[in-house]
Amino acid sequence: MKPVRSLARVMLSGIFVVSGARSFQNPGRLVPTAKPVTDQVAPLIQQVSPRIPTDPEALVRVNGATQLIGGLMLATGRFTRPAALVLAGTLVPTTIAGHPFWKGDPAERAQNQIHFMKNLGLLGGLLLAAADTEGKPGLRWRAGHRIGHSRRSVRRAVRTARREARIAVRSAATARRLPG
Repeated sequence: MKPVRSLARVMLSGIFVVSGARSFQNPGRLVPTAKPVTDQVAPLIQQVSPRIPTDPEALVRVNGATQLIGGLMLATGRFTRPAALVLAGTLVPTTIAGHPFWKGDPAERAQNQIHFMKNLGLLGGLLLAAADTEGKPGLRWRAGHRIGHSRRSVRRAVRTARREARIAVRSAATARRLPG
């Protein structure tokens, strides 16, 4: 199953590596498309930290770099679950800004709707990649299993301590009965 997972991650990450590199190198071509979304996001970013640049070109470049790095991490199998979540987060504004199928003429709407649905499919794949534990138990199961194991160990230790206490009491009683 590992080769299938690896191949699927590489295939899923390809679009993010390529489009992220293009967006990072040449953000100017996407600025007019991204401007409506960046104008809405800029005040939120300013509230978080006024030092973060909020101009559309910088935000497109940051989104591109994030997609490039996240795509490479997903493709190489390093931190795949966080990388998939980050890529999913970058895909949402990209999809809303780049493929508004609710606007424009009918031909443009049809194309945008196709790309919008394609991005929804990518989002679904990223969510699956984020949830994939590669056949290993998840954190929740491991924590519950550890707790259960610890409880059993404590019970065993208590039983052993009680047994040894009973033996010590009997030994002391026996020692008292002995002459001398």
